[in-house]
Amino acid sequence: MFIFSIFIVISIVLYVYYKVAIVKSKDGLTQAYFNAKSRICLGSFVLFFTANQYILYQTKLSLFIGIVLLIVGVPQIYRGIKEVKHYRNEWKRLNPS
Repeated sequence: MFIFSIFIVISIVLYVYYKVAIVKSKDGLTQAYFNAKSRICLGSFVLFFTANQYILYQTKLSLFIGIVLLIVGVPQIYRGIKEVKHYRNEWKRLNPS
């Protein structure tokens, strides 16, 4: 599907963007925050790629590989969301406005 291709490209571009932002940042908290955001992008890339491949081929092999990739991708998204919330709250605690 064309829509999955767009989401795949967007998620991989954002993943690379956040990884480059980690290298450019000097603050450890900011680096951890960007790493959590990149984890979400990587998990969504795997998720969209899996859905795209299964819709494209619809074979048992692509189903089994898709299940394995879902087992890898969904926890990445979940852990990334938890880390983003944690580091956002930590930044707000250290930098009150």
